[in-house]
Amino acid sequence: MRFPPIDVTRVVTYPLRSRKSKVATHAFAAPWQTGGSLRAFLASLPKTLAAADLHEIVQRTVSAIRACRPVILGMGAHPIKVGLSPLIVDFLERGLFSAVAMNGAAVIHDFELAYHGETSEEVAEALADGSFGMAEETAEFLNGAISDGVVRDGVGIGEAVGKRMYAARLPYAHLSILATCARLGIPACVHVALGTDIIHMHPQADGAAIGQGSLRDFRLLTSVVAQLEGGMFFNVGSAVILPEVFLKALSLARNLGYVVNAFTTVDIDFIRHYRPQVNVVSRPTQQGGRGFHLTGHHEIIFPLLCAAVLEALAEEPLGEAAGTQ
Repeated sequence: MRFPPIDVTRVVTYPLRSRKSKVATHAFAAPWQTGGSLRAFLASLPKTLAAADLHEIVQRTVSAIRACRPVILGMGAHPIKVGLSPLIVDFLERGLFSAVAMNGAAVIHDFELAYHGETSEEVAEALADGSFGMAEETAEFLNGAISDGVVRDGVGIGEAVGKRMYAARLPYAHLSILATCARLGIPACVHVALGTDIIHMHPQADGAAIGQGSLRDFRLLTSVVAQLEGGMFFNVGSAVILPEVFLKALSLARNLGYVVNAFTTVDIDFIRHYRPQVNVVSRPTQQGGRGFHLTGHHEIIFPLLCAAVLEALAEEPLGEAAGTQ
């Protein structure tokens, strides 16, 4: 078979102006002028892709706050380890986070920072001789707080640990997320997989108390998720536990008759994982909400997001917003 070159003389064209284009100059970034404000920097970002998502996430967060809808922070331990506790505490004190949900590792780093001002051991080095995870104070304090709070006081892990840390007047308690939640009466929910945390290796660990406390926190989180219509759920640095817990809490709330359809979810991590993609961003928002990814380093993305929300709120203080009390 022989194939002569195709004849292109009959190609049909159209005016460029008539075509829909995805990139336009009005969405471009603006060159930075030294000495400018943070608000000017945010306005200078291009209006496309992740930068456009950031602007929309900020506006949705501000709208939820103004409408007095829940803004839930779900988190792993990494945000604490990269120094974001002061920002989270600040948002809690401002009343901008309605509840916090975290995994067991986050509890450990939150306590060690409050107690010692330092955390995060060299796992590879300590694993060689079996000393990994064997810090006395961490295991004694946390296991004791869980056992006493869950068994004696009938509360969940988050409240049990937070109240114990706050009452103990730990040197750096002002940086503790759990102690701040306890002080302010904000739900702090801890979701544990037995065997995943270093305190489970110690003889003081009470599996029944840990399980019961985590179940109580799941039901507490579900009560917040049940009111999430019009609100926000952030998953920051949890690849498995929090996405799974959030999905079950949402399903339980809907099963009990709560309308939880139109809300916003945001996954923030330095890579995109499977479970946050399906259990936070896509599946929960199919009934009318919207899910976002902000992919990047927590120590850059999260402070930028927090600052952008505060700047947006400052344009019209909460007390002056229409419809707020």
